[in-house]
Amino acid sequence: MRILGVDPGSIITGYGVVDTCGGWVRRVDSGAIAMRAGEPFADRLAAIYRLLIDVIDRSHPDVFCIETAFYGKNVQSTLKLGQVRGVAILAAAHRGLTVHEYSPREVKQAVTGNGAAAKHQIAYMVKKVLGLRAGFHRTDEADGLAVAICHAWRSGAHASGRPVTWAEFTAAHPERIRK
Repeated sequence: MRILGVDPGSIITGYGVVDTCGGWVRRVDSGAIAMRAGEPFADRLAAIYRLLIDVIDRSHPDVFCIETAFYGKNVQSTLKLGQVRGVAILAAAHRGLTVHEYSPREVKQAVTGNGAAAKHQIAYMVKKVLGLRAGFHRTDEADGLAVAICHAWRSGAHASGRPVTWAEFTAAHPERIRK
């Protein structure tokens, strides 16, 4: 299964695409959509929508996962985050993807074992889980991957009844392998 995870933000939205099969979780694509704080908010929303559509069209995920909004002290920030989530979910809906939502605490708990983990702990565990050598340009990228990994582990998508080697997976799904 191919999973697109999104960590929404009005300035930086992180995303990560993973393949999962038979115990394997492998990074396919990831990045961060960075906006300038001074840009009109409507333009930022449009750009996030377009860029997520590009990610979906490029990576062909089977499901879409996104972090739910958390309630902070700043009501305006929470409202903006809700709008970013809305355009991200709309992009997934326009491409016919099933949407799954996880709270920040659920994602942290799934990936690190600690629902109150710090951003650097999440980035470290995502790097370890995916076997990556290099770090991330932005922690938001790791957060997007963490949402995808959370879904893989919470949904049981990584288990297929018997272990499947990566060679078996790539032979069965050559279209999933990045050239």
